Amino acid sequence: MQRYHITGLDDYKKYSGLCHMVQKLVNILKQMDQKDPFRIDMTDKLLEKLYNMGVIPTRQSIMLCKRLTVSSFCRHRLSTVLVRLKFAEHLKEAVTYIEQGHIRVGPETVTDPAFLVTRNMEDFVTLVDSFKIKRKVLQYNDKLDDYDLMN
Repeated sequence: MQRYHITGLDDYKKYSGLCHMVQKLVNILKQMDQKDPFRIDMTDKLLEKLYNMGVIPTRQSIMLCKRLTVSSFCRHRLSTVLVRLKFAEHLKEAVTYIEQGHIRVGPETVTDPAFLVTRNMEDFVTLVDSFKIKRKVLQYNDKLDDYDLMN
């Protein structure tokens, strides 16, 4: 919980519950016949869903789902993604930016540090236009527009 700056115990419990449910589902699927069309379909859907969430690295094997941990969910929280994308140096700083409303995912401003960023959404994490640090960075790189200077 300290490593990923999880403040609420309920977030950890939710991630842990998800891990246990996925592991139970994998055990049930493994007990079925390998050529069963339902097993093949559900395995493909489970692997696709977890891969798109970014929780597993590839869609190759159901054994990746068996080793699912809470930290694999925590690695895709918005605060952790901000540190990985170098928007912030530390998790505490990233949480502060998020709670103050300086971070945008797509067109929407997000104020929850526990927001799970999927593999597709990682490209759309940006700073809000009115954030002063963004303005300073653009000014330093000579990319600040004249229209932005007036605001």
